[in-house]
Amino acid sequence: MLRPLFYLCVLVTLQGAARAEICTLTGPTVIDFQGHLNNVTDRCAYSLLADSGNDLKVVANFRERRRRDVSFVDSMTLTVGSSADEIVLEQGGRVLVNDAVMSINSTSQNFFGVDVVKDETGVTAEFTTTEYTINVFFDGTTAQISMEVPVNSTLAGLCIDASNVSSEKRTENSPLSCEEQFQDPADNSIDCAALTARCNELRDPLLSDCNADIDPTPYINACSETLCKYSAADGLRCQFMRAYARACSLNGHNVPNAWRIKTRCPNRAFCQDKFCTDHEFCGRKFSGDNGCLCRAVFAHPYKEADTLGDPTVCEANSASLTLFNCLLEERGIDYTVLHLNNQSCRGELDEAANTVTFSFNTENLCGAEITFDENRINYTNTIMNQNFTDVIIRHDQVFIEFSCFNPQPQLKTVAFTINDNSYMITLQAGEWTYNVSMIPYIDEKCTKVVATDTEVKLNQKVWVELKTEGLDADTIAVVTDSCWATSVPDPDSTPRHDLIKNG
Repeated sequence: MLRPLFYLCVLVTLQGAARAEICTLTGPTVIDFQGHLNNVTDRCAYSLLADSGNDLKVVANFRERRRRDVSFVDSMTLTVGSSADEIVLEQGGRVLVNDAVMSINSTSQNFFGVDVVKDETGVTAEFTTTEYTINVFFDGTTAQISMEVPVNSTLAGLCIDASNVSSEKRTENSPLSCEEQFQDPADNSIDCAALTARCNELRDPLLSDCNADIDPTPYINACSETLCKYSAADGLRCQFMRAYARACSLNGHNVPNAWRIKTRCPNRAFCQDKFCTDHEFCGRKFSGDNGCLCRAVFAHPYKEADTLGDPTVCEANSASLTLFNCLLEERGIDYTVLHLNNQSCRGELDEAANTVTFSFNTENLCGAEITFDENRINYTNTIMNQNFTDVIIRHDQVFIEFSCFNPQPQLKTVAFTINDNSYMITLQAGEWTYNVSMIPYIDEKCTKVVATDTEVKLNQKVWVELKTEGLDADTIAVVTDSCWATSVPDPDSTPRHDLIKNG
């Protein structure tokens, strides 16, 4: 018997991994989830993502580096929860939680529901809600936010739409005058055509699979626009290379090691674990090593004045000059080889401020030269990096003179009563101070001090010693011009009994 045949048809749909939407910030550029490119032109904070329903905000903070008119994404701030707790990701891989520095490593740590982990590529913070998971990555130069944007999302910020940068500015999270605009002279040494050609290495055939999925055009444009204005200092070209390569990896594309070798852009963070002060950034030093360099806005007045630090400070019989180590680094000067005229007098490094201070005083002049003019005594010293008698010079010459002065000691009237066995007064003349003391003795060798309340009889001899402290005995002589006695403690009273007149 023939039986009918029945065919069971099953519709099978093969699905790959969900595609991550990626928002990239590198240098002054923002590439939103849709691949639209825009630029930040000031040093303010900008909202990248905001979700009031889940109490989440992601803000990028932009600061200048070598040029005042080119900004870089400098740190990332995540604000979470109803109490607005803050997690800040900074250059060097430093993480602050509510202003406290945290020790972060490859083992994930959770803060307020945010998982934070650090490796050689940078720091990653991950936040999960019932609707989505947000992954925030920062390596000190590039920030990337990846997530699956939910349908009908109410998320706002530059990562959603980068077309109107000014609308997402957050001046309350920014330094004062963050909107101030500068215009530095163009760098005529930049070979824009050559740098643009390097940016086009993002279209290398080795990346063809990723190119077909993720358009490299906004990354290439961001790369060329920035390099043609800023130059390729501090490994800047590799920022854009790594940013695109990471976007490829996040969406499942293999980035061949051959491409990284070809572009000379290894997959590790620039300046990892190198931390600088607020007025500095981590960049490439004169020697080629990484180090803390001065930000352009901070350094500008010092460069205009052609100086490496603040004016000389003269006080309490001492002179000091403080130099900023980041200005020294930029010129390739190692502070450890600097010294005063006396080579044993070296600069003292303040690690917290990254400043180097050179000083001398009247007790240790450190080889200061002393000169006189009609009204004052000048103490001048020099910061240098070599003994000028050396035949071989291994460093560029450094010669920084700084000085303090004393007005010539002025005539002062000093009175004492014989009821006391000594008298001391502090006299100030100019920037430094010195002490003058007068002590009476009853013997010619000045060994027996007149005791308190000693009765000195008429015609009895008394020897008085006049001496100073705080004046250089090799350059200043103290002489007694006038000395007289009065019956009351008033130098202007009468009768006046002159003991010494006109020396």
